[in-house]
Amino acid sequence: MSGGDDHSLTERMGALRAQGIHSILTTFTDLHGVPKGKLVPLEALPDAVATGAGFAGPSIWGTGLPRMGARGEYFGRVVPESLRPLPFMPGVAHAVCDGFAGGEPLDTCSRQLLKHQLNRLRERGWTFHVGIEPEFFLMKQDPQGRWGVADAQDQLDKPSYDLKAIHRNFGFLDDMRRHLSALGFELQQMDHEDAIGQYEINYRHDEALAAADRYQLFKLTAHAVAQQHGATFSCMPKPLAGAPGSGLHFHVSLTDAQGRPVMADPAGALGLSTAGHQFAAGLIHHADALAALCAPTVNSYKRLASSASASGTTWSPVWKTVGDNNRTCLVRTVAGRIEWRLPDPSCNVYAALAATLAAGLDGIDRELPAPDACDEDLYQRQASGQPMPPHLPRDLHDALAALRSDAILCDDIGTAFCEQFLKLKQAEWDAYAQQVSDWELKSYADGF
Repeated sequence: MSGGDDHSLTERMGALRAQGIHSILTTFTDLHGVPKGKLVPLEALPDAVATGAGFAGPSIWGTGLPRMGARGEYFGRVVPESLRPLPFMPGVAHAVCDGFAGGEPLDTCSRQLLKHQLNRLRERGWTFHVGIEPEFFLMKQDPQGRWGVADAQDQLDKPSYDLKAIHRNFGFLDDMRRHLSALGFELQQMDHEDAIGQYEINYRHDEALAAADRYQLFKLTAHAVAQQHGATFSCMPKPLAGAPGSGLHFHVSLTDAQGRPVMADPAGALGLSTAGHQFAAGLIHHADALAALCAPTVNSYKRLASSASASGTTWSPVWKTVGDNNRTCLVRTVAGRIEWRLPDPSCNVYAALAATLAAGLDGIDRELPAPDACDEDLYQRQASGQPMPPHLPRDLHDALAALRSDAILCDDIGTAFCEQFLKLKQAEWDAYAQQVSDWELKSYADGF
């Protein structure tokens, strides 16, 4: 570090010490999108910034690092600007880390992946803005280990915006409000979503890397607060059959060096510029491969199914279409920006954003033609028996195959990361495919 950086870090440490901080929770994100890390003393912060907090590389999902040698150690280098006290862990400050190995940025680190895409964008003088919409369930296990929603009274057929559930769970929601506000989130709203036990908390958009960092901090906070209230914060996309699942919608936009919108045009079709239509075309073109990264679990495809819902509504974006304020489409345009409705909360947010940006830029660079706009409710169209637009992959197996065959996207994202991702996710699919479910036993055990 330079002398100026040393001085700045010394000032930060002094400010943290004055707030009673004695330890730093150094965090990184593994391939599955799960925050990991360790506690280090405040006095060790300079080394954690310059060299990084050390971790055994093979002990972390998806690094691809060996068990020995110079690259056997994963170093999480603290980003000083990310330091902030954790209100739910007195005496501890949170820090975001970048992954390094052998003194070089680690090409299987998902945060480095997103930074690489943003560097490509910066060469054009553009900035990527993202608003992330976290949906989640509050769940718990009964004495027999069976999972259900944490609030046993949350049983309405149509529970959206249920105020009685908000009253019953106000302790959790208000603790989230207090802690997120203390962490610098600009909260916008909290509501009960379409399924029992399901909530959404919205906050202000940001530049893409900051938005991804903030979402990981949101998850860290929600896990801690839910546990304090006897519940589990669940990012499982579809925990309940016959009910809507959870999405993690990305509201994306681009601005140029002067801060002017790149993708928006009030006079254009769907409120988009030519570049905006090309970005949307890139998302549609690469949608099958993007499904693997944005909906990366077996359970994700239970959400991505055109099934009925007990609440009477489902917003599952299963058809590869673009529509103006049309929530039945995979790409929804609204107020001159694009809502990408494919991601769910089981994704690695850094990797999903990197892939989303890579696909959109490919659409712009190759000047892909604008997709036809969809101006109808696709679920009503399906019910009427009319031909339907192309469908997303039906399961994780097909999504992985699509990613494996999409050489353009894999090359743009990073082949090292994609190789690790495909290896781990193929093993996940294979393990699932060998299971025998209760449904199979009920349907087939004495059926023939």
